[in-house]
Amino acid sequence: MISRQWRGLARPERARDYEEHLRTETFPALHRLSGFEGASILRRSVADGVEFLIVTEWASLESIRAFAGANVETAVVPENVIAMMIEYDRVVRHYEVVERQQVRPMATNTRHNT
Repeated sequence: MISRQWRGLARPERARDYEEHLRTETFPALHRLSGFEGASILRRSVADGVEFLIVTEWASLESIRAFAGANVETAVVPENVIAMMIEYDRVVRHYEVVERQQVRPMATNTRHNT
């Protein structure tokens, strides 16, 4: 699995708009691509705005090419998103996922203490 990571700094007043763009446009489009495994939106407030780290997971670099084109290192940033950003990465980072731990839900305790 490949983790693709992109960082952008949104204008404070446009941060919610960017999240909405991801949920209604970007992620639905990615779900239609073979090899797309999932995505996370990470955000934090900083002095100049709201910083986002978008992490997508893919089966392979080949599957990323269906989204990003021949140069998979080039960030895919639509014009409407550029208007929301103060700054953003023009180049993304890819990492091979060596191990991924998932937390299992705890079993429901059916005993009641009285």
